[in-house]
Amino acid sequence: MIELRQATLEILANSDVQSKVSQLARLFDGYQAGRVTVNLSANFDSQDLCLPGRPAKPDLVAPKFVPKRKMDTLSGRAILWHSLAHIEFNAMNLALDAIWRFSNMPKAYYEDWLRVAKEESYHFSLISAHLQSFGFGYGDFPAHNSLWEMVEKTTDSVIARMALVPRTMEARGLDAVPEIRDRFKQIKDERAVEILEIILNDEIGHVLVGNRWFNFLCAIDNLSPILTYQELAEKYHAPTLKGPFNFDAREQAGFSSEELGLLQSLSEQRKQVA
Repeated sequence: MIELRQATLEILANSDVQSKVSQLARLFDGYQAGRVTVNLSANFDSQDLCLPGRPAKPDLVAPKFVPKRKMDTLSGRAILWHSLAHIEFNAMNLALDAIWRFSNMPKAYYEDWLRVAKEESYHFSLISAHLQSFGFGYGDFPAHNSLWEMVEKTTDSVIARMALVPRTMEARGLDAVPEIRDRFKQIKDERAVEILEIILNDEIGHVLVGNRWFNFLCAIDNLSPILTYQELAEKYHAPTLKGPFNFDAREQAGFSSEELGLLQSLSEQRKQVA
């Protein structure tokens, strides 16, 4: 019988995008049908693997070298969709990584991240199809790798991973997607708006998964989530939080009233400085 965590490692190492998406779909369906087991305590060797498996394109560059995403040209909108495709591709990979890498978590943890991986692959497929309607495909433009770089920084600690990837890097999407969606509303790209609504709704759930397991790990060791987050953000050099923040989405995603209050104070301080 297939074992979930070993299978996700193999899928993560796959460099063929469409094959990776198809493998993940089969694994998800197999798990739902009871054909996949979960070994909670196993440790896997990835030494001979190049992780994550990725295609030869896109070229990975520093964020400042990524082409500008201008809404007033076809190529500018294509660059925007390409950047979103790259984010979702990395998000699929990071969910796969969260499953195989960290042992001895509750079974529900692995089930949560399997669902996240499946939904991220669906987002990638939606975006890729829309990108193709512009005459472009994934890999046609350079992209930056900031999201995966934070994944790599947190390979040694599941609590750091939960704190700094879904709750920090991915939560920024909750703030950014509504603005992007509204720009597509203005130019009456209804399919784009539909896709972004799906992504925003699902990403609330993905950040909620990060919050759930971060708070779970804090509770086990009787740690303050606020102080622990601040310590981890400093230790792992997480990006500075910048507004504007989507407070409604963040509340739905499980951020506490105290955390939201701190973000509100941060927003007000930045307004005063500006």
